[in-house]
Amino acid sequence: MQHDSDIPRPSLPSAGNRRRDQIMAVLLEKRHVWVSHLAADLAVSAATVRRDLRRLASQEDIQIVHGGATLSPQTDYSFQAKSLRHPDAKQQIGHLAAQLVSDNDHLFLDSGTTCLQMAPLLRLKKQLSVIATSVRLAAELASPNVNVVLLGGHFRPSRMDTIGPLAISAMEQLRGYVAFIGADGLSSDFGPSAGDMESAYLHQIIVRCARETVLLVDSSKFAASSLFRIAAWEEIDKVVTDCPPSQQWCDFFQESNIELVHPTGLACHAQESND
Repeated sequence: MQHDSDIPRPSLPSAGNRRRDQIMAVLLEKRHVWVSHLAADLAVSAATVRRDLRRLASQEDIQIVHGGATLSPQTDYSFQAKSLRHPDAKQQIGHLAAQLVSDNDHLFLDSGTTCLQMAPLLRLKKQLSVIATSVRLAAELASPNVNVVLLGGHFRPSRMDTIGPLAISAMEQLRGYVAFIGADGLSSDFGPSAGDMESAYLHQIIVRCARETVLLVDSSKFAASSLFRIAAWEEIDKVVTDCPPSQQWCDFFQESNIELVHPTGLACHAQESND
């Protein structure tokens, strides 16, 4: 039996690393930052911000300009931008989701940043089979205990994943797995959704062929839906999130027979008693 003490805990980032992550998150959102604004927002000196920007420029495709820094217009930062949003929540969700996995399970993990957080804990399981479209995820899962099936298709360098007809055709040949998927937004009447049409369509096939589907979403995703639906709510079995959603959402999940999992326990469990 695996104990909590056996689970690897990530080391806490230094203050400088956290600050540079904050700067990068602002850059990814606004594509340009000013030293004076960052210094005020982060409560540090302008000299510290300039050092952070030089450090980032040595690691990332950003350009130092007079008074600040800017992103290269030719680069797609979509995956990195998502990875810097709510990192603590995603790590928490990944930990909870991995606890739903047993030895010898067959899984599908999507290429999003939240599912990526499951990888360190899944490597500790025994005889797992994991279907993936993400090269990054496949590398993170590298272990004698994990058999990774990496789907082919059209490769997206910015996300390091595959999409398109070949990936869809391969998924249609597979059954008996538990699908762990993310979403960009949620709506009680529309369902979980994504902002990317090709990913959304592939997810529809994945959910349709799965024996069970677990949706991983941080609390910010309950605010609004995105453009393309991933699945109908009747196709979702569990929702894993970082904190309890509103009572309206709890009631909706209970009425829909969807189990809600979050760090405070299984409050709003679909099967809970009314006693």
